[in-house]
Formats: sequence, structure tokens, C-alpha cells
Amino acid sequence: MKERPVSIVIPLKAPNKNLDECLKHCLEQDYTEYEILVFPDKIAELDYPRVKVIESGAVGPSEKRDLALKYARGEIIAFIDDDAYPARDWLKNAAKYFDDPEVAAVGGPAVTPENDSFMQKASGYVLSSVMGGGSYTYRYIPGAVKEVDDYPTCNLLVRKSVMEKIGGFDNKFWPGEDTILCLEITKKEGKKIIYVPDVLVYHHRRYLFRPHLRQIWSYAVHRGYFVKRFPETSLRLSYFLPSLFVFGLTAGGVLSLFSGTVRLIYILVISLYVMAALASGLKTGNPRMAVVVAAGIALTHIYYGIGFVLGLASKDLAR
Repeated sequence: MKERPVSIVIPLKAPNKNLDECLKHCLEQDYTEYEILVFPDKIAELDYPRVKVIESGAVGPSEKRDLALKYARGEIIAFIDDDAYPARDWLKNAAKYFDDPEVAAVGGPAVTPENDSFMQKASGYVLSSVMGGGSYTYRYIPGAVKEVDDYPTCNLLVRKSVMEKIGGFDNKFWPGEDTILCLEITKKEGKKIIYVPDVLVYHHRRYLFRPHLRQIWSYAVHRGYFVKRFPETSLRLSYFLPSLFVFGLTAGGVLSLFSGTVRLIYILVISLYVMAALASGLKTGNPRMAVVVAAGIALTHIYYGIGFVLGLASKDLAR
């Protein structure tokens, strides 16, 4: 079967150690018809075959990805981050789904690499746990094949023709530009985005705690704001749950000062929560990791819950 030509697109500020790892694995693909486009702020020399370096200027990731519409020769544009790298059969496993003309995009899990540090792996465990990731754990560990309507660009392959019809990304927002792109694909163009577990990349995690929580905060603020702007894919109960948790944590703590009954219920509920978080952590098989993951889950809920409410209350978002 003839291969569909693919353009792998990597936006970044400047070449780095992670990019070298990413390019190495891109060049090991079990696929022949592909090119690699790297978009740094300033021109740089990269001594790799198939790689074309295009100076983008000091613009955001979505503007860099939009440049693919000008330079990419592929029928499919494969977006990946510079701190991620693909499995060998990444392109091969994704390309076959584009035989269906109704499929506009394919995404897959971004798994935590084995060579990540202890605190990076802890972040990955938080995100991939049911308590930490909720119904979105399939983004971090392989799940079942299914149709989705919102997917991150760290591992997303899109038909170039559909990207051209949509006009690329909405560059007003970052993060969140991928949510708008997926909304355009599914709700306005009526096309499908398919999640496939073996369209797999490995994505280096932010460290617990500060970098991880800073990322969670940014996602939460944008998602809260998107509830008003793009309710088709953001007005969902799962996004409100951390805020309800924070409200219960705060209100229960205050009310427990005035009622013994409320205090007992509050202590019981918090105890059950802590036990559930520790149980999630213990699935790693490492007691020390279990404690760190449990703390990460709780702080992730708190940061997301507060950030979401602030985004929901915002009249506009500065990029």
C-alpha cells in the first residue's frame, strides 16, 4: 500500500538536548514518506537528514505550527513537542486511519519515559491516575480506540487540507489553541478525530511540584474561560469537579468550627480522600513515590480548582 506523505512539525524556542532525542527517534520511523520541519525562533544548524530548519521569529507554538501550512509537503501534518519522541511505528500506525475520508485527525497517548527523573515520573503518575487524570487518563497511558473531540498537539496528526480549510490555529490562546482547533474539526467541519493507543509518543514530564502545578494552573484558567467561550467541548462536569472539591474543602473546614457533627463528617471525608490518593500512589509499587503522588494529586486538584474558577470569572485572557 502506498504511504501517505507526512510532515513532522516541531515548534521550539531553540535546539536543545530533548530535540536531539526527538529527532533521533523521528529518523527511526518504520515509514519512508516523511519530512521533519523544525521551527526555532532563530535559524540554527542541525546535522540530521530529512530535517529542514525554518526560522519563525519569537512567536508562540501555535504560530510556529501554522507555518506548516506554508512549508509542509505532506498530506498529513504530524505535530509533536520537542520534549517528546515517537515510538518507531508512530507514523505507520496513524496513517492507516486516514484511509477513511471522514477522519481529519488522529491522536495517541503521551507516555512518561522510563528515563525521566523520580519527580518527573511522579508527575506522570499523577496525570495517569484515575484520581489525578479522571476520564482523561488515556492521554497519558494507552486506552481503547475511540472518537474524541478535544486532543493536545503534543501527539496529534491532522490532514493538511483540513488545516487549510480551517485556517490553522486560533493564535489568541496558548495553551488551549488545540482545543479550538479540535472544535473546528469536529463541530464545524463535521469530521472525526480518532484516538489510537498505539500511535504513541513518550513525553518528558514537568517536575513535581512547582513546574507541574504551574502547568496545571495555566490549563485550568484557560479551561474555565473556555467554558464560556467554547462550551461545546469545555462545559463538562469533569472540569468542574476540582473546583467543587476546593469549595467542599473550604466550606467544610469553616463549618466544622461550629458543628461537631460537621467536623466528624469532614474528617471522615478528608480521611477517605487521603486514603484514596495514597492507594493511587501505591499502585506504583514504591512507598516513597506513593506519598509524593498522593500529595501531587491533592495539590493538582487544589490548583486546578482555583485556577478554573478564576478563568470562569475572567472577562478575557491575556496570552
